[in-house]
Amino acid sequence: MSGGAERDEQTYFDALISDATAHLVGDEVLLATLTGECTDFIRLNNTDVRQAGTIEQRRLSLDLIEGRRHAAGSTQLTGVADTDRHRIDELVTTLREQRAHVGDDPYLLYNTDPTSTERTEAGTVPDADAALADLRTAGKGKDLVGIYAAGDTFSGFANSLGQRNWFQSSTFNLDWCFYLRADKAAKNLYAGFDWDDDAFARKVEWSSRQLDALRRDPIELAPGDYRTYLAPRAMEELVSLWGYYGAFGRRAHETRQSPLLKMVAGEERFAPEVTILEDTAGGVAPNFQAEGFLRPDQVTLVDAGRYADTLVSPRSAQEFGVDTNGATIGEYPESLAIAPGDVPTDGVDDALGTGLYVGNLWYTNFSDRMACRTTGMTRFATFWMDNGDIVAPIGVLRFDDTAFHLLGDRLEGLTDTSELLLDPSTYVERSTASARMPGAVVDGMRFVL
Repeated sequence: MSGGAERDEQTYFDALISDATAHLVGDEVLLATLTGECTDFIRLNNTDVRQAGTIEQRRLSLDLIEGRRHAAGSTQLTGVADTDRHRIDELVTTLREQRAHVGDDPYLLYNTDPTSTERTEAGTVPDADAALADLRTAGKGKDLVGIYAAGDTFSGFANSLGQRNWFQSSTFNLDWCFYLRADKAAKNLYAGFDWDDDAFARKVEWSSRQLDALRRDPIELAPGDYRTYLAPRAMEELVSLWGYYGAFGRRAHETRQSPLLKMVAGEERFAPEVTILEDTAGGVAPNFQAEGFLRPDQVTLVDAGRYADTLVSPRSAQEFGVDTNGATIGEYPESLAIAPGDVPTDGVDDALGTGLYVGNLWYTNFSDRMACRTTGMTRFATFWMDNGDIVAPIGVLRFDDTAFHLLGDRLEGLTDTSELLLDPSTYVERSTASARMPGAVVDGMRFVL
């Protein structure tokens, strides 16, 4: 979407909400949130296009408030002004009728100090034809399977008090693998704001190396503790699980349901190398939320291995008597980041030496949530390494270990660079969740099957 189109979307949203505000009655307050995208996508298998297209959509969510009573709903917008104004008028009428039947909400909190912002992150994203040419070159002679999605995502907030916020970013996300047979595939991700041919070539070379190794007979390992390198995608799978289930949320901490409760109580800690952030400034999620509160550029959640702060939604702020820091109602990170360490990224093989290289994990869940003990399976290409060289693939393993071992007393180090990982989910709309993860060398990850 061009800069002019960006301005058109923003202006159009402003005009719709200004019109809706003019039709409010009494002391009503209207909160409005817009999410939208203009995304080119290509689905491939056997290095050939199976589906391609462009998606343009806008979804508007409204919350109609009077006093402490409110009702919320949403509608799809068409981009046709008369049609969209009619849809909004109908939705407001419905919400007004619903609100008459609800009681006061004791935890309702929205921003009454209008603060308007505008932020655009414009990347250098190849068009679909150029991206496809690169993918076909990379997959020549191989079975490349994956999806490429690229373009603009945008979010807006507006209220009847005069506040206006806008956030837009242009990104690409390639979620792909070189498929061999059965469950054998070399999986990789490449995502970001600016496409770099050299960076992509390095990922292709590594996946090709993995693909060659997958042709060897696998090694079956007995249960036990193994020296392990967790690649950034495997790290993201673990830490995102902890975050989704309240590790960094205020409500989970106040109600003693946080998986990091032992850390909050001072009974456990991570290694001093571990600092975990909600890094809104470095992500692709908007820097504001549905009640109109702004998000700081960063919130330090774990500082040098110790509990530091939580994500606080407006409802939790109201309930527990603390300040909100612009978290969503779920209070899980949307721009999760772990600060890099000092293990040279280009020297990971040497740092690991002999042990397991784990690129991906799946079926992750808690085996003991209150101890932050996690279980799951290795996925796709997991390899046995010896003196920095791939020996052979490993049969599927189940791990069961605690965060306080993996990022605590058994952590040898984190890589000196972090990888940007964009959530490839496209359910309803393209996700704006992201993570910046280093890899981790762990001296003894526990595998039980």
